[in-house]
Amino acid sequence: MTKRRMFDIGFPDDDLEAVPAGTEAAPRRGPMAAAITENAEALRERADVETRIRAENDALAHEFVRLRGLGLLVDRIPLGDIRTQALTRDRAPGRDNEIDELKESIRQIGLSNPIRVVARDGGYELVQGFRRLMAYQELLEETGDTGAWGQIPAGLVAPGESIEGLYRRMVDENMVRRDISFAEMAELARAYLADPQTDAPSLDAAIAALFGSAARQKRVYIRNFARLLDALDGALAHAPQLPRALGLAVWKRLDREPISAAGLRRKLAAEPGRDAERELAILREFAEGGAGAVAPKTEGKPHKPGAKTTLRVSHRGDIAHCTAADGRVEMRLPRDFSALDRMQLERAVTAFLAALDD
Repeated sequence: MTKRRMFDIGFPDDDLEAVPAGTEAAPRRGPMAAAITENAEALRERADVETRIRAENDALAHEFVRLRGLGLLVDRIPLGDIRTQALTRDRAPGRDNEIDELKESIRQIGLSNPIRVVARDGGYELVQGFRRLMAYQELLEETGDTGAWGQIPAGLVAPGESIEGLYRRMVDENMVRRDISFAEMAELARAYLADPQTDAPSLDAAIAALFGSAARQKRVYIRNFARLLDALDGALAHAPQLPRALGLAVWKRLDREPISAAGLRRKLAAEPGRDAERELAILREFAEGGAGAVAPKTEGKPHKPGAKTTLRVSHRGDIAHCTAADGRVEMRLPRDFSALDRMQLERAVTAFLAALDD
């Protein structure tokens, strides 16, 4: 009996095709060879598909990292996961009166500008959008609808950014708002300087770090307001309502007469329940020379012919530059006096001369 090899596959002779003379017969594949070939092709196709999927995943991962770095990734984040302690906000404490308008806009058309957060310590730290976050929190408290207001759209800032970078992100967004006051910017610069997480060695360095994109004159104003807040040591209750011109006028007198700061603080402390209008009136009186002015000592100093006296007077947020000389008084103010009625000017000049006589 002839042994047959295990994998020999025989075919009937009548299944062989006739081969023309002079040619070599093509090899014939058995079922197992065909199966092996098909399996190899399937494996190659699968490997090609996996390669394409990995390439697509790599491209998506790179795009994710790029968008995250640009802060363009947006997700809905539970309000309870968002903290606001890491950065000192550049807004005055207390409820913003414009929150109600913002809430109504969100109700009607939704939140068109997501807040910005950074992942930190198992939650998220707010970078930009304090008012928007407050609006969502109030809507949630008023309605109890966690489905609508329990989460807020938020752009994700790339993790690992320095505290200086986060401060700058917050400031740059708010610099485009026209309603942020010099007192608020100055308060933020003071807080940045005092923050142990930052390395600003001086007030000027803090202002340069936060407001580097602002014009030089604007940075000077912020510095003067910061010094004004330092001198009054928390005595102002309505600092954000302080106009630029009046604030600078108050600081000029404090800088010129440091001893007068104590008197101004006492004057403010004597009226703890004052509103913003009354506080501005007290500051205006101080800038114009009242509220404990330190009168210059002129006893024993004879008047010199041809001498000139110059002074600045704050009036409704503007500064009037006055020059008095022998036979002449000049006053400069950013106002078109020629547009006033002649009788009105005459009454004003008459009142001015009468006040001098008194």
